[in-house]
Amino acid sequence: MAVNRRVLIASLGVAVVVSILGGWAISRGDADGFDPEDDITLGTPGVVQIPSIETNASVAGTQLPTAMLEDNAGNSVSTADLVGQPLVINYWYSTCAPCKKELPDFAAVHADLGDRIRFVGVNPYDTPAVNETFARDRGVQYELLRDPGDSYGSTIGVATAPFTIFVRADGTIARQTGVLDEATLRQYAEELLG
Repeated sequence: MAVNRRVLIASLGVAVVVSILGGWAISRGDADGFDPEDDITLGTPGVVQIPSIETNASVAGTQLPTAMLEDNAGNSVSTADLVGQPLVINYWYSTCAPCKKELPDFAAVHADLGDRIRFVGVNPYDTPAVNETFARDRGVQYELLRDPGDSYGSTIGVATAPFTIFVRADGTIARQTGVLDEATLRQYAEELLG
């Protein structure tokens, strides 16, 4: 059976174009098929706000709430036990791209100010092994805690990460932020030392 070369080449060309366009269309949405550009219809009237740093609860000026965390060995640690000196708490996890980017900056500032400011990383999702190795591979040497029951996250109102709070020695939250670079982190940390 003779194959028409022109028909074969045209068919392959169409298949390539369809594959490229199909791949592009799939990449424009997320794994669940949700595209943030899509219109959303609510079952009841209201306003939807996609979680962002702006949807985190405003906590600056309040006391650090008490929540129970765990160290990587599974021992309970209360946030109340963290208070007593200036404190920086960074809420992060390994699959958060901005968290991954800022961890080396936290490591650098901690190396310079860690003797005067307590740094703590709080991870809500990762296993103890991932919590430890992921942070250490990025130079982090400060205390790492876990929030497997979302005690801290829900108590403080975290909607998205990274989320960092700067706490005065008396337990008052001086500032909260989203993503930080080294210079801004250093500035805010030094303000705690006032």
